[in-house]
Amino acid sequence: MAKKTPKAASSSSGVKPSSHSDDTPRKPLIEISEEEQRRLVEQSGIMKKFKEVTEGENSALVTEYIEEKMPLPDELFNASLFIIPFSFLLLMMEILIHQQYRQNPTMNALIERMVSGVPILSIFIFYILRYKSYRVTQILLFAVSILTSSRMIYLINRGPWLQNMQQDPPLATLWILAVVMLDLGPSVLSLLTTGSFVWYKGLKLFF
Repeated sequence: MAKKTPKAASSSSGVKPSSHSDDTPRKPLIEISEEEQRRLVEQSGIMKKFKEVTEGENSALVTEYIEEKMPLPDELFNASLFIIPFSFLLLMMEILIHQQYRQNPTMNALIERMVSGVPILSIFIFYILRYKSYRVTQILLFAVSILTSSRMIYLINRGPWLQNMQQDPPLATLWILAVVMLDLGPSVLSLLTTGSFVWYKGLKLFF
């Protein structure tokens, strides 16, 4: 009887020796615990270098922000966009207060008012625009809005006519300027505060 050779036996089973796959996972040659891995990373200084690079990038961003600050000519131009209309507003208030008391304003009186009021108004507007986003500036504008509005309405109701003619135009201009420069929330709150003051004192807004 003829014996089967190994080659014939493997062919009869239908499976080639090379087709057997080893699916069992192989273990790493060296097993390192997590604590040991962390210690090796700290000793290598990789995290320190990464931190230095990150801090360097942040400082570069800050430096770039400072360098891109608005130049002075642009600040002056932006300020002029507010100075011109508010200067005309001051002039209009001066004319209206004279008309309210049936007084004819002279050219010299108007020029004197504008010469003394516009420079102060211009400086005020320039620095408000520069530091408008600061919380201190918003608090200052909020206080100016309440004080000027309350003072003006009180004078109109109970003050003498000469005092009204002197104080109402700048008070009205500062009030409107403060409301415009304030953020929406504080602006509405200041108007509500002024309305509460008018209601508490029994003052009138319309005559």
